[in-house]
Amino acid sequence: MKKVLIVHYSQTGQLSSLARNFAAPLQTAGVQVDCVNIVPEQAFPFPWPFWRFFDTFPETVHLKPAPILPPQIPSEDYDVVVIAYTVWFLSPSQPMTAFLQREETRRLLDGKPVITLIGCRNMWLGAQEKMKSLLKQNGAKLIGNIVKIDACNSAASFITTPAWMLTGDKRYFRSLPSAGITEEELADAARFGTKLRDALLNQQPLDETLFQNMGAVTVNEKLIFSERAAGRSFFVWGKLLMAAGRISPLLRRALLCFYIVFLLAMILVVLPISVILKKLLHPLLKDRLKKLADYYEQPSGR
Repeated sequence: MKKVLIVHYSQTGQLSSLARNFAAPLQTAGVQVDCVNIVPEQAFPFPWPFWRFFDTFPETVHLKPAPILPPQIPSEDYDVVVIAYTVWFLSPSQPMTAFLQREETRRLLDGKPVITLIGCRNMWLGAQEKMKSLLKQNGAKLIGNIVKIDACNSAASFITTPAWMLTGDKRYFRSLPSAGITEEELADAARFGTKLRDALLNQQPLDETLFQNMGAVTVNEKLIFSERAAGRSFFVWGKLLMAAGRISPLLRRALLCFYIVFLLAMILVVLPISVILKKLLHPLLKDRLKKLADYYEQPSGR
């Protein structure tokens, strides 16, 4: 019997739904699918308290996660492992990072084909680069990446997604589109589960061609430079905040307060200017952006 392991962590339930839809065609065909939910030692609340939400970002960005309970993995060997994760501050969520840093995980993933399944707002490039590094450290082979993002545009999701995280209400602002991934996109994960099912049952190669030309992942070229800039900001400020916390928790809180104000100012002032500049410079950057998009879409592009 073919065996697939799906490891996931979800605060809102959205990622769990994505994983279930992916698993359904495999289970229907008799493939053994073990779904393992990662459980933090101290639960991350949903909705998030305001300060807890922002105070989580330094350790998240620097891959220093809070500990998790030992996952109960039913088997020691699988044909494929699926890592289903969401993005926190342009990085993999802390519980998933903690899972990938375990010695037991290294033994589980060593030499195994791995598929990543991402559900997030719209920026996932930096998180996937960190995920690639973590998988490489575990000796795993990334054969596929599937990304499902929020349906509403970037400007609206700047408001709706944080509101959802902090209130638990996807439609907190009734005049704006709902936050989160649409039900149709969540259900579409079954299409990729079907492709994996066929590959397993027909003894086809499990390699980087698995999900190519299926629309598994599409990079928004307009967001590449914005995400890179935001990633650098998170990294630098995260380092400063952790250093401040070693001196005094109050100093960390004060610096975090300053950073939140700084971040809002960047969004309100710098972001609109950068949008205009990107439009003006697009003809000069077009080739470079295309090359970067092709890179980030691997191994499952177009």
